[in-house]
Amino acid sequence: MQEQAAYRQALSADLEQFLDFQREVLEDVSSESVPLLGAVHSLAKGGKRLRALLNYWGWRGAGGDALGAPAIRAGVALELFQSAALIHDDIIDRSDTRRGAPSVHRHFSNRHAEAEWFLDGQHFGSSAAILAGDLCLALSEEAFTSVGERAAYNTRARALFNRMRTEVMAGQYLDILEEVVGPGHEPERAVVRARNILRYKSAKYSIEHPLAIGGALAGAGNELLAAYSQFALPLGEAFQLRDDVLGVFGDPELTGKPAGDDLREGKRTVLIAYALSTGSEAVRKEITDNLGRPDLDDDAVASLRTAIEESGALATTEALIAEHTEHAFTTLASLAVDEQTRSALELLAHAAVTRTA
Repeated sequence: MQEQAAYRQALSADLEQFLDFQREVLEDVSSESVPLLGAVHSLAKGGKRLRALLNYWGWRGAGGDALGAPAIRAGVALELFQSAALIHDDIIDRSDTRRGAPSVHRHFSNRHAEAEWFLDGQHFGSSAAILAGDLCLALSEEAFTSVGERAAYNTRARALFNRMRTEVMAGQYLDILEEVVGPGHEPERAVVRARNILRYKSAKYSIEHPLAIGGALAGAGNELLAAYSQFALPLGEAFQLRDDVLGVFGDPELTGKPAGDDLREGKRTVLIAYALSTGSEAVRKEITDNLGRPDLDDDAVASLRTAIEESGALATTEALIAEHTEHAFTTLASLAVDEQTRSALELLAHAAVTRTA
């Protein structure tokens, strides 16, 4: 789609210009601080641009101009927020890779080792990555503020942007809380808790909020924004459920993550919640004993995969993905937007729920 390609190009150019200015700020502080921005830049320039694109088509569907500057700069803000979330998420999950390359904290610990610096290299890597993520959050806020009056205090777009950020932090906390509380935390409600975490940690900020922010920037009314949510929230949940499946059953060459990484990290996803709630006693014991063990070898990962599949959890999760996807596409068919916007959203929705990486 020609317009979408043009938006991607404009977004990348604006991101580069924005970060070039920030580089000058850091150079004024010290050239030794520039690697913080380099880590942000490396992460922000990659990815599928899903959130920025949803923001753009939310803008266009509400009557915004083609390649409008507010939608471009808001896309930059969303991409920077996503990068911050990834940096901090990889620290929390102890993930050594991201998109097939070293994660930011691993990048800085590698620098420490290569330079033969003093003290604890792992601690330096995590500390530097926390600061890079914080810098990214600050830059995201600066970018969104620079949109201007449409994103000013007390506007609908600003309220959505602020709510999105708070919900993600709350969802992330609930996620790590679930991991440490473990199987003794009301196992009969595991699915309810996991789906709540999925909604606030990922589904809303990945799909629903970007679309609504774009619409709000263009002046969308309550009816259109409500319709956007009815389409985007089930799509966002299907998107994250697909991510959870890939975290256990995905091909490492496509995902850029080691096989079964979510199992080693102990992620208590909806997939795992279903396995615990519907699996046999032997399945529950195997998951409880092994989930979150960083030393899981390939055979142990394969055994856990088999247990999860035999519990019916994989089939149940796939059925839930299909249900959410059908709901989203049914809503999209009657969405009060032009056909170009509908077509673009349909393509993005397909990509979100059928991806293999």
